[in-house]
Amino acid sequence: MKKILLTLVVSALFSSCATMTLYDWGGTGMRSASAYEQLTYNHYDKQTPESFCSLLCLYEKMVTRPGGSRKMPPPGICAEYGYMLLLPQAAETFLNHASSAQRAQFKDRDIASYFHGRGTEMLEKEIALYPESVVFIRPLLKKLSGK
Repeated sequence: MKKILLTLVVSALFSSCATMTLYDWGGTGMRSASAYEQLTYNHYDKQTPESFCSLLCLYEKMVTRPGGSRKMPPPGICAEYGYMLLLPQAAETFLNHASSAQRAQFKDRDIASYFHGRGTEMLEKEIALYPESVVFIRPLLKKLSGK
């Protein structure tokens, strides 16, 4: 009886050690912060065109190849990505400052029209994935579309 009890206790301890994440935040970078945390902080701290391009590429990766146990983008990522794509100077900034590797991530698309369409698509996707976001996203969509 003691062996069975000991086996159950040890099994319970080891099974609780595994970490299961619901969402992938872009991998782990320096000091155990996620790539999302690092790039977002860097962008909003310095706001350089290069940080903008890096953040766009990370968002594209996070929405096209979501990880985690849910296999979907984390809450807010589609909205933030869509908003950034719809900023007035987004396409121009990307075209002028993106590295060749970053440009390759978006293939040979017309960046200006792609960013506009993809931005709207991402805001709609945020609503589809997280319906509670509709109260924030609908007014934003109205404002950005000029209606």
